[in-house]
Amino acid sequence: MSQFLNRRNFLKAALATGALAIAAESAILEPNHPRLVRIEVPLARLPEAWDGIRIAQMSDFHYDEHFSVVSIRKAIDIVNGLGADLVVLTGDFVTVPLFKKYLGGSKRAARFIEPCANLLAQVHARRGVLAILGNHDAGSDPHRITEALQAKGITVLRNRAIPFEEGEQRLWLAGLDDVLERQSDLELTLRPVPRTEPVVLLAHEPDVANAVSHYPVDLQLSGHSHGGQVRFPLIGAPYLPPLGRKYPT
Repeated sequence: MSQFLNRRNFLKAALATGALAIAAESAILEPNHPRLVRIEVPLARLPEAWDGIRIAQMSDFHYDEHFSVVSIRKAIDIVNGLGADLVVLTGDFVTVPLFKKYLGGSKRAARFIEPCANLLAQVHARRGVLAILGNHDAGSDPHRITEALQAKGITVLRNRAIPFEEGEQRLWLAGLDDVLERQSDLELTLRPVPRTEPVVLLAHEPDVANAVSHYPVDLQLSGHSHGGQVRFPLIGAPYLPPLGRKYPT
């Protein structure tokens, strides 16, 4: 067998090396450089008093002691510079490793929620900071995670909705509990909302939009798919999580 690479094998090796480098950059370097994306969303039912409301969304923190702290701090600085009316945190504050989930060690992941909540307590918005749980949170210790966030003044919405008033006009923020962990109840979540009043729904998994479309929801904000962050040329995202595949960005 030849000790040298022919052109085809070299090309395969080069492509494999390039793919590995892209994956490493996406997994290690890119998360440390959060990017602000501004989107203007027209809502037909939004009352005049709420015209121009600014909602900042942060999601999928996956706190650990090493890598994520840098990106979370940078994201907080960006968000605090926006002067947002509301900040919404759409889940996955901690990470449950796959093997631990199936070996019964998932609750240990919740030990990272206290330092994560300490960081997120630095987020400021004129009308407050709201959160929902993601599948990693719900699959770990949802009670501990909820308590830690609320202790820092962050309102956690678990299958419930709350109104915000501007004059006599209301806007509702609703939070759906996690779908993948089978803790969601969309009917219960939206029950308090009058059908004539606008509602923004926070739902961790974006693909629940198909079910949500049967309800009078004006806007859904989700996380979970990480926007398909790891993408290869001509291939796209090699992996997207369940319920994050139809609407990944």
